[in-house]
Amino acid sequence: MKLLHLSDLHIGKRVNGFSMLEDQRYILGQIVRLALEKGAHGVLIAGDLYDKPVPPAEAVGLLDEFFTHLAQAGISVFAISGNHDSPERLRFGTRLMAGEGIHLAAAYEGARPPVILRDEYGEIAIYLLPYLKPALLRHWHPEAQVSTYEEAVAYAVAQWQIDEGKRNLLVAHQFVTGGTTCDSEELSVGGLDQIHGEIFSSFDYVALGHLHGPQSVGRETLRYCGTPLKYSFSECRQQKSATLVTLGEKGNVTLELIPLLPLRDMRELRGTYEEVTARSFYQGSNTEDYLHIILTDEEDIPEAMGKLRTIYPNLMKLSYDNLRTQFAGEIVGAERPEEKSPLELFQDFYQLQNNQPMSQAQEEFLKPLIETIWEGEP
Repeated sequence: MKLLHLSDLHIGKRVNGFSMLEDQRYILGQIVRLALEKGAHGVLIAGDLYDKPVPPAEAVGLLDEFFTHLAQAGISVFAISGNHDSPERLRFGTRLMAGEGIHLAAAYEGARPPVILRDEYGEIAIYLLPYLKPALLRHWHPEAQVSTYEEAVAYAVAQWQIDEGKRNLLVAHQFVTGGTTCDSEELSVGGLDQIHGEIFSSFDYVALGHLHGPQSVGRETLRYCGTPLKYSFSECRQQKSATLVTLGEKGNVTLELIPLLPLRDMRELRGTYEEVTARSFYQGSNTEDYLHIILTDEEDIPEAMGKLRTIYPNLMKLSYDNLRTQFAGEIVGAERPEEKSPLELFQDFYQLQNNQPMSQAQEEFLKPLIETIWEGEP
């Protein structure tokens, strides 16, 4: 059984003011062709189908086009909502689409039974777990004593009666501890949404979404496939790909990373203004790529952005790296906000405001308030 793992399509996304819709149409067409060439039986889409809860009409049309092409080719789809999606909007028509092989779990509504596929080795159970917060889990399971994302996901998984003697596959959209992040992701401050991969030990393969860089976490078969396109300059050096999962007999899972080639790449160029505008510099390269140009001139170039866009029309970002900017300096080695707990972040804030650390009594008073505010959000 061959299944193509995708995630974080973010259809309708704009990057630095540039619409990515044309690039997304191009890459989704490439994915359909790859699925056919590789003989994929299904496509797994691990959340964030759209970039916004209320996507533009063009984005809705493109997703419909993508699903239609796959259904017409006889390729099943197993998709879930992510934190960027509106479950209510995705839910429309899901029962009708299931009849065409488009299985879409738009919102968590308790223990949804798996979709069962069959091949020469027997059954494959595909479980779909949409993006899950503690408050949503408690809505469907009022008896559940959960306050963290990890407890919520663990409780949801425990509701399934998983036969570990059979092959089981999970599609989920969560932040597994140990994953490497990118600037284009939306993560919870303090890392509140992190969960441990051991929760998914019953599954032969876990198709994850949420993190934009392709990577495995803990074990090869617990995997983020990453976005099909680059959505920030922190992803410049990544090779975007789709992951082809081949399930043989129980315990036999092989992965193949299939490179995806964009209509326009996202790159950084560095040099003086004279260098980056020299014919020898830009000839032979794709001047249509999305660019961040870093000028090393000591003096600012008047109207540099407008001038450079006559050569590089998709110039997204312009910055300088020279003695002046280096002298201004940046905070180096500072922890990212998501690497600190909410309590640690508040302690830092208190220290800045009061020039003294919080007392033990203040910390004990604050802890339950933080749990109520952060964990109780819908």
